[in-house]
Amino acid sequence: MSDTLTLAKQLISRHSLTPVDDGCLDIIGARLAPLHFNLEKMRHGEVDNLWARRGDASPVICFAGHTDVVPTGPIDKWDSDPFAPTVRDGVLYGRGAADMKGSIASFITATERFVAEYPKHRGSIAMLLTSDEEGVAVDGTVRVVEALHARSEKIDYCIVGEPTCVSKLGDTIKNGRRGSLSGKLTVKGVQGHIAYPHLVKNPIHLAAPAIAELAATTWDTGNEYFPPTSWQISNIHGGTGATNVVPGTVEILFNFRHSTASTTESLKSKLHGILDKHGLEYDLEWEMSGKPYLTARGDMVDAVAGAIRQVTGIETELSTSGGTSDGRFIADICPQVIELGPLNATIHKINECVAVADLDALSEIYYLILVKLLNK
Repeated sequence: MSDTLTLAKQLISRHSLTPVDDGCLDIIGARLAPLHFNLEKMRHGEVDNLWARRGDASPVICFAGHTDVVPTGPIDKWDSDPFAPTVRDGVLYGRGAADMKGSIASFITATERFVAEYPKHRGSIAMLLTSDEEGVAVDGTVRVVEALHARSEKIDYCIVGEPTCVSKLGDTIKNGRRGSLSGKLTVKGVQGHIAYPHLVKNPIHLAAPAIAELAATTWDTGNEYFPPTSWQISNIHGGTGATNVVPGTVEILFNFRHSTASTTESLKSKLHGILDKHGLEYDLEWEMSGKPYLTARGDMVDAVAGAIRQVTGIETELSTSGGTSDGRFIADICPQVIELGPLNATIHKINECVAVADLDALSEIYYLILVKLLNK
């Protein structure tokens, strides 16, 4: 077994169901300490976080990720125990193999090799790891970023090990993510007997024209890196359950997945304008779970793309698709954030897996990124 595979199996064997770390960070810390990393554990609530740094100079390149995993689902549906990592036909099976204990193992072995070959490298290497990414994500990476910001500690480059690839290792990297802005809209009417329409105001009927306009609105046209902003309803609830009662309110849950072509303020303003135009009486609660961020083409993208090309021969594709990641927090203190990890085809599924060869290739890619950015 390669060293990367051995470490990946160690991590997968830990029952680190979010937000539990179950000793993963101790395993990682034991590998980093001999490399002269300063290990700083930051526990918030039930969440274990680790900020590890080797060196005190700039530039700082950080590997970021999470040790927690999602629930396994029915264990009897798995071909092998999800916490007993198993290799079959060159493929490693286990919960977290692709998302993202395999990436973390590759982080570590790439760093060990780089430090052994370039012990006096310029700049600093850091790792930001949490056990609260798959859950509510309120005591994890965001807390570490707040602590670093409070002491004016910045990161120049960050590689998040989320699984990004579609069909072959290296075919896709994420150079940004859309923002996520949610709202709970309550449209008010007047409840009453359905047989006396002149005595009621049906909030569902009142809201319908506004919903139609919101659904048809072009919020922006996107840009070179992002698709147009999307507004979608996720839930509608109104009524008492009876067939003869007009409800007094209707509740609508919706979400914007928005590009950098729009701001939170512009989206809120435009939506309120449409509701007001339709004369609705309403309450609206907003929740922003992530701002959009973007890393344009530059030295970070060039280094990552070049490393992928050297190892795989693939010209990688830049993408901002998909949901949110902890990169949205790190972007507050780091101008260049890239996500690069293994194939995402089996993440969160039964029989989650990663090709063993891809783990070693990923370690090689991470190593070359370090060479390109810290050994100029």
